[in-house]
Parts: sequence; C-alpha cells; structure tokens
Amino acid sequence: MTAPVPPRADDLPEGNNRPLASFRRILPTDWDEQVDLFAIVKLDGGGFVSGWNLGAQLLKGYTEDEIIGSHFSRFYREEDRLRGIPDRLLAAAQRDGHVEDTGWRVRHDGSEFWARVTISAIRTEQGQVLGFVKIVRDLTSEKQAADEQAALQRTFAHDLLSPVTALRGYIDLLGDELPPDHRLLRLAAEASDHLVAMAQALMTDATTRPGHGERQATLDLVTRGAVALVLPGDDPGRVVFGRMDAVAVKGDILGLRRAVANVVENAAKYSDDEITVEVYETDEGAVVSVSDRGRGIHPDDLHRIVEEGERGRFADARDGGNGIGLASVQRIVTAHHGVLRLSSEPGAGTRVTISLPRADELDL
Repeated sequence: MTAPVPPRADDLPEGNNRPLASFRRILPTDWDEQVDLFAIVKLDGGGFVSGWNLGAQLLKGYTEDEIIGSHFSRFYREEDRLRGIPDRLLAAAQRDGHVEDTGWRVRHDGSEFWARVTISAIRTEQGQVLGFVKIVRDLTSEKQAADEQAALQRTFAHDLLSPVTALRGYIDLLGDELPPDHRLLRLAAEASDHLVAMAQALMTDATTRPGHGERQATLDLVTRGAVALVLPGDDPGRVVFGRMDAVAVKGDILGLRRAVANVVENAAKYSDDEITVEVYETDEGAVVSVSDRGRGIHPDDLHRIVEEGERGRFADARDGGNGIGLASVQRIVTAHHGVLRLSSEPGAGTRVTISLPRADELDL
C-alpha cells in the first residue's frame, strides 16, 4: 500500500498554521483505513465494536459488516471469557486510562494468534468514558521464535543441572572423609551451590513464561544467580545468605538478575568484608537486601547516587566503574513498579534493598 507523499515546502500555505493545513490537505478522511499493520478497533462504552479498520479485517478475518455491534469478547478464547479477562481489561482501561495485555486471541476462522493489545479509554472533557480504542499487533512469529529459544534453553538447563547436582553429591561424600571445617571443601560446596542455583534459575526462565517478554521466577533464585555471576568462585565465602524466601516475581527476569548483580558488585567493590544477602516478603511485596560493611556513602550523596554518572565523594579512581550501575538498577526496578532504597553510614557500610510487587499482584 502506498503511503501519502508529503507536500513540498513551497506547497505549504503561509502563516503559523502551515503544518496543520498541510496535513489536513494531504491526509484522506479515512486515514485509519490505511493503517494495515495494526488492528484498530473502536468500542463503545459497553465494549461493543463500533469501528473497524483495514488492519483489523486483515488480522481478525471479519468484515466490518460482520463485526459491528458484536462484543469484543468475541476475540478471546472461551477459557479467557470464562475467567472474565475482557471485562477486567475494560475496567482497568476505564480506571487507569489505558491497559496493555499480551496473549492468545481468536480469528473469525477459529485459528489463534499471539497478540499485544493496548486499550485506551476515550473521555469527554468532564471525564465521562465515551468508548475505547483498541490497538492490536500480531506477534505470533516473535512468540514462535521465543518458544524455540525457550525449548533450547530448557534442554541446556536440564543437561547442565544433572551433572552439577551429581557434583554436589560427590562433594557431600567427600565431606564424610574430610574434617567438616576443611576450607577447600567448604569453598567447593559453596561453588557447587552457586552452580545449582544458576542452573535452576535458567530452568525457571525457560519454563515460566506467562507472556511475551515477561517471565516468572522466585526472587531467591534470581538473587542466587546474580551472586554467582558476580562472584563465580574467586571468593565465594564473602557472601553470607540469610533468609532466602521463595517469593514469586514477574517481569524481565534477566534484567532483574542484572540489577541485583550490580548491587552485589558494588558491595564487593566498596567493601572487603562479608556481604549479607537476604530475600524475604513484606506487605510491600518481594524484597532483596544486600548489606556490606564497607566505606559507605556520604549522607549528602544518598539522594543522587542513583543518577547516571554519579559515583559519590567516597569513590576512588582505582575502584573502576563509571557511575552507571545504580542508575541502571533504578531504571530496571522502576520499570517493574518497584522501589530502590539505600541506607548507609560512612565507614560502617551500606544496605541496598529492592522491593518488587509479588507476581500475583501484577495480575489484573
């Protein structure tokens, strides 16, 4: 389909309204019909279809005459209708202004496709909802590629977990032959525990995929995997795991692991003593806490240490780094609707906590 050709500069009328006048002249009145990469569905206040563009006809298979007046729940699988998902999405859009959802949808011929959907409420100046605009994009090919990658990842994780678990068993057997406080045996046991945690986290990533771009895992496995990335065996005894609750979180699991790894890396960099790591559940959600007994952060730096490029006045050029670690953590945590908190006492250490919504709290 050929897109409208923009006018030349000398074709534009004089005055402050040149761009507006230009677009009014070159855009056809049925401009939305020319958007065929996305389905644009207009709904009335009750969720019944009142408008339908060419992209919607191509994607869903209904002509406008066939679909106008039907409730939009017609596009959902039977089990999703029984769970009330369409009504919950409309309620969320009305409450929050818009809502996004990714999942299976049904075409006119009964075939299914994987879609990313945004529903936005249209309101009067007084705030009354007149209807909704629903934009749908077909992501079936992307999901198929992701599923293939997940299958490979599951196979790799399974093949990795088996020998690592066996290795941990052999170390336990060695413990029967050596003194219980044998330093090398203790380090080998901790290193094998890290490997097991990494393999389990990898398996979790591959087997819990509730939506495109989102996965579910327990925060303790995410955290153990992050520690193993930062301290894979150079000095595993530095980390002391306290309470480690299996609290489920949902989102970009690799990104969350990277955020925790950045916090652990800072603790390892700015302290020489033990680092205490805990995962637990509070009224706020799932929390991971990383505490060190290092040089700390100056009180005047606490509010801006998460800004990109800011390293704090206690930083030393020999430490390395460029001041983007905590800024990255802040972005990832915010994207997951979480909260990053820092408390510190100069010369006594720093405690960083990341609070995230539990997985069940993210469901509509």
